[in-house]
Amino acid sequence: MNPRYIRQTSLKSFGAERQAKLGAASVLIVGLGGLGIPVAQYLNAMGVGTLGLMDQDIVALHNLQRQVLYAEKDLGRLKLDVTQEKLSAQNSQTRLRLYDSFLTKENALEIIEDYDVVVDATDNFPTRYLINDACVILDKPFVYGALHGFEGHVSVFNYNDGPTYRCLYPEMPGFEEIPDCNENGVLGVIPGIIGTLQALETVKVLTGVGEVLSGELLVYDGLSQYSNKVRFKTNPKNKKIKKLQERYESSDCDVVPSINAEDFQVLRDSGKVHTLIDVRTPEEFQSHHLEEAISIPLSHLSLANPQIKADRKIYLICQSGKRSELALKQLQIDYPDLTFYHILGGMNKMLTVCP
Repeated sequence: MNPRYIRQTSLKSFGAERQAKLGAASVLIVGLGGLGIPVAQYLNAMGVGTLGLMDQDIVALHNLQRQVLYAEKDLGRLKLDVTQEKLSAQNSQTRLRLYDSFLTKENALEIIEDYDVVVDATDNFPTRYLINDACVILDKPFVYGALHGFEGHVSVFNYNDGPTYRCLYPEMPGFEEIPDCNENGVLGVIPGIIGTLQALETVKVLTGVGEVLSGELLVYDGLSQYSNKVRFKTNPKNKKIKKLQERYESSDCDVVPSINAEDFQVLRDSGKVHTLIDVRTPEEFQSHHLEEAISIPLSHLSLANPQIKADRKIYLICQSGKRSELALKQLQIDYPDLTFYHILGGMNKMLTVCP
């Protein structure tokens, strides 16, 4: 018996048999932010045999308030690389599989098929619906966590033929209804609490110990230390998904002109005249921005803005790409004769390609 896990195996209701199940298990963690970090650290420490780590963001200063695996010396590095280093140092016996990409319709089924459980540690609705549908098709459980200011949610979907994410949230909210954590914020300790609860539910799913949060949504209020469970039932039609949707975007979201960060950097290097509008908050802009960028926060876009010129292509950027896409939709209405592009991945991605 491995002495590393003696504090777990000595538990009569856990023991060596369940520890062996952890060692033989594989878990995919989608997202290495505030939720994904505690999930990865605890599952790694507890002896899950294989961890799939998926993320394409870099470590930024504003991450450090809640993503406690990262340090100041890691700023500008890929979260994936830092996480691999620190998890390997924590437990060299774990097999780590790295995915330097986002989860997409093109790769979801192929990647998820290799894992016993998927942990949703993302911060956006399209990816959650994609994870749900792929897990239904492949008959895989997934552990859900979400953050809302001082509040967090946890549940387990598609477990032992239980309800799916669509049974709780049938339709994706409209783009303008989606909260933005860059503007609405989150108290640093809340992701740690919710991510740890996700790790616990993952262990329960893998080993069969305890009662899994299937058909129940745990709602945690950090300000009052109050938690409540909301029960929900299976809608049989949501178990009949046979293929992924053509697109995973907000229900009112049309295809919008975009450019990836690499191609935009090529354009910058070429010296071509363009306008770059940064739609983040003034505080974010002051913290760091591209040299030629003009600061026009999303809340200040207007018809009469003299900085929006008709004689050049106009590019929009935010931190991750969400707000720039919303800005583009607004500007297309206000300026139907002009052409706008939003930069995929925003500043998070640009910082990985800028020389």
